[in-house]
Amino acid sequence: MSRHQISLLAIAVAAVTALAPSPASAQPKKAPVDCEQVKCIALTFDDGPGQYAGTLLDTLKKYNAKATFFLEGQYVKSRPAFVKRMAAEGHELGNHSYSHPDFTKSEAGKIRSEIQKTQDAVKQAAGVEPKLLRPPYGLADLQVSDIATAFGMPMILWTGGSHDWDTKNVEAIKKKTLEVAQRDGIILMHDWVKQTVDAMPSIVKTLQSKGYTLVTVSDIVKRQNLQPGDIFPVPEGWER
Repeated sequence: MSRHQISLLAIAVAAVTALAPSPASAQPKKAPVDCEQVKCIALTFDDGPGQYAGTLLDTLKKYNAKATFFLEGQYVKSRPAFVKRMAAEGHELGNHSYSHPDFTKSEAGKIRSEIQKTQDAVKQAAGVEPKLLRPPYGLADLQVSDIATAFGMPMILWTGGSHDWDTKNVEAIKKKTLEVAQRDGIILMHDWVKQTVDAMPSIVKTLQSKGYTLVTVSDIVKRQNLQPGDIFPVPEGWER
């Protein structure tokens, strides 16, 4: 190859390189959602990842919806691929204990172990650690609050529930979810309930048609300035 040909080849390669998008420009970071400007709602799924989590993730991806998964460590250990996918697709991972005991009837050491084992399992599966705690059954007391404080985690409850664990009926789950939907709402659901996963395409489409943006819990509570050990929404009669 002549020197002239090499020169022309070098120019061509440089031109192609200049025109090719960089990884950063090819995949720009998504701007954070501002729930003061947007009508937000957070769907949360407890006790998983359940066996139907993959189908649920497919639905959320199809409709560009985000969710928060409050995971049990025992199922994180048995289904780590789902947890890795949840994190990779922009969903939020929360801690829901390792084996779902009632924290208000547990010794402090047991509570700490349940939380830490789940933190470790999620970190191993997805490379991230949960920043939010949902105590099993939504039950907490001052001891639980103190332990959550030591872990640097606020506790997240819900503004309304789908009652999916009780009805296990697609239409009933959809009806109840839409009844309790509200701006900045946090909805309790379960990804181990097959009927919930079956109802999800219709639920997501209906919520979006009503103007909702489906976001993570952290998007919802951003303005609350929650501190470790705080509980939100505050249940009636709760005193910190």
